[in-house]
Amino acid sequence: MKNRKPRNKVKENVRLLDIAAEGKCVARIDEKVYFVEGGVPGDLVDILLEKDKKSYAEARVYRMKEPSPDRQEAFCSHFGVCGGCKWQNLDYNKQLELKTKQVKDAFERIGKIKEGNWHPIVASSKTTYYRNKLEYTFSDQRWLDESDMDRENRPDLNGLGFHIPKRFDKILDVKECFLQPEPSNSIRLWTKAYAEKHKLSFFNLRAQTGMLRNLMIRTTASGELMVLFLISENHPDELKAMLTAMKEAFPQITSLQTILNQKRNDVYSDLKARVFSGTDVVMEVMENLKFRVGPTSFYQTNADQALVLYQLVDKLAGIRENDLVYDLYTGTGTIAQFLARKAGFVVGIEYVEAAVEDARVNADLNGLKNTLFFAGDMAKVLNEKFVEENGVPDVLITDPPRAGMHPDVVESILKMRPQRIVYVSCNPATQARDLALMTEVYEVKEIQPVDMFPHTHHVENVALLELRKD
Repeated sequence: MKNRKPRNKVKENVRLLDIAAEGKCVARIDEKVYFVEGGVPGDLVDILLEKDKKSYAEARVYRMKEPSPDRQEAFCSHFGVCGGCKWQNLDYNKQLELKTKQVKDAFERIGKIKEGNWHPIVASSKTTYYRNKLEYTFSDQRWLDESDMDRENRPDLNGLGFHIPKRFDKILDVKECFLQPEPSNSIRLWTKAYAEKHKLSFFNLRAQTGMLRNLMIRTTASGELMVLFLISENHPDELKAMLTAMKEAFPQITSLQTILNQKRNDVYSDLKARVFSGTDVVMEVMENLKFRVGPTSFYQTNADQALVLYQLVDKLAGIRENDLVYDLYTGTGTIAQFLARKAGFVVGIEYVEAAVEDARVNADLNGLKNTLFFAGDMAKVLNEKFVEENGVPDVLITDPPRAGMHPDVVESILKMRPQRIVYVSCNPATQARDLALMTEVYEVKEIQPVDMFPHTHHVENVALLELRKD
């Protein structure tokens, strides 16, 4: 680093010992815990203090002294600036080891759970180009790097890419991304070049002005391709010209749509999409099931690994032909429909009404007559009256958001007492917290981590619970 060493803020020769939440590393200096950004376990570094509290401190790597044997060269030119793929500089096998440790630590420290059969983490079959969906943001105030600062003239400020961490108003102009297969990169680069050539306005987050706001690209395993533009200002002629040119440049696009979003936030699930060309949905296929995916539909972004995950849920659930199954936080009903092929009946509950509509449509598409989907707040829907009307489940599947389950939901489950529970979680900490509330009644039998997002600290975990035998 070229800057002079900040006084009293640099700690020298610090060994990074372990991994913590959000992918930060842990170090100890004089019995105080330091959470360090930008390193990997085993690194010997100088660190720069950013926040110094009584019980802990936060810092970032200031200077590398001795790299960890698990450190590797990042493959993306945007690494360290972009907020994604923060573990690119860490050997993949080490990533899997640390993700497993993350789950075990949560179960032991938060859940006080020491029982259960632990299975090795399931690695992702792809570590690059594994996503089927990416969303990019337009900005007329892109992030400026050192090369921009060296320019004699004022650089172009338009950007199309991802938000800079902790600088939501700044966008990294992405040259190449390794998350989604082609033509994702080509479409993004073409879009920016066209917009600049024809002087289309890029969005300004603070002023809430500009025509082009977001670009969403979906790809499917079958080769279908959806492109969605979110615009903040409606200029029909300019928009039509751009979309016509895009269709000519990328004839493989099967669904080209737009949404007018003039809200102060980026949530667009409640807004209506307009089809410019092609279909209003693309089709995803898993085993013998088909799923209609629209511009606002939720679908697992790592489809290959999602299939592995659902197969694991199916195996652990041990569904019998007459079983009644509840699928909580069902989303668009993908897991529910997987299980409905074996079960007597499946009841799905989901907060988002649009997702429930997708679930119903997909169930009809797959000829599944033994499913029923409800929309509403889980803590309010799942009550004694609901169970009386729909039956006590033999098997319960729950796949809540990162916040985990509401205590009222846990209480309702304990009252129902299904024989088996399969708990799917994207946050081992909240999963362990919820399981701790259930271990007097249920025994944790199987624990299966799954890597859905390589080069990130995120890990999916599946736990099988069975009623204790008194």
